[in-house]
Amino acid sequence: MLELAPWRPMKELTTLRREMDRLWEDFFGRRELLADEGGWVPAVDVSEDKENVTVRAELPGIDPKEVEISLSGDTLNIRGEKRQRTEKKGENFHRIETRWGRFSRSIRIPVPVDPDKIEARYHNGVLIVTMPKKEEVRPRQIEIKTS
Repeated sequence: MLELAPWRPMKELTTLRREMDRLWEDFFGRRELLADEGGWVPAVDVSEDKENVTVRAELPGIDPKEVEISLSGDTLNIRGEKRQRTEKKGENFHRIETRWGRFSRSIRIPVPVDPDKIEARYHNGVLIVTMPKKEEVRPRQIEIKTS
C-alpha cells in the first residue's frame, strides 16, 4: 500500500543547502563564520601572478584599525568587527537592515609566501593583502644554450 507524506520543500532546500556548503567547505576549506549562522562574511578574491599572491577583501564601512590580519602556516586569517551606527532624529523608519558583528575569513594560500614581506593596504572599503612568493617557487626563465 502506498503512503502519502507531506512535502516540506523548505526542509529539503535546507538539507540541499547544508550538503552544498559541506561540499564547498571540503573543497576550499572551512569558513569560520557562515552568513546563515547570523554573522557577516566579507567577499574575498584571491589572485596569483609570477611574483605575488594577492587577496582582496570587501570591508565597506569598517575602520581598518578594527581589522586583524595574520598568517598561520599556509592560511591567511582576516578578523574584525563591523560596527555600524546611524542615528537620524526626526525621521520615521519603517524598515532598517543593519548588519554588524564580528567576522572572520580564513583563506588557504596555494604557494609558500615570504611572511616578512607581506603588505596590507586599505582603500575605499577594500583591503588588499600582497604576499610575495618565496624565491624557490617563483618561475624562472631558463636560457637555452646552443652548441
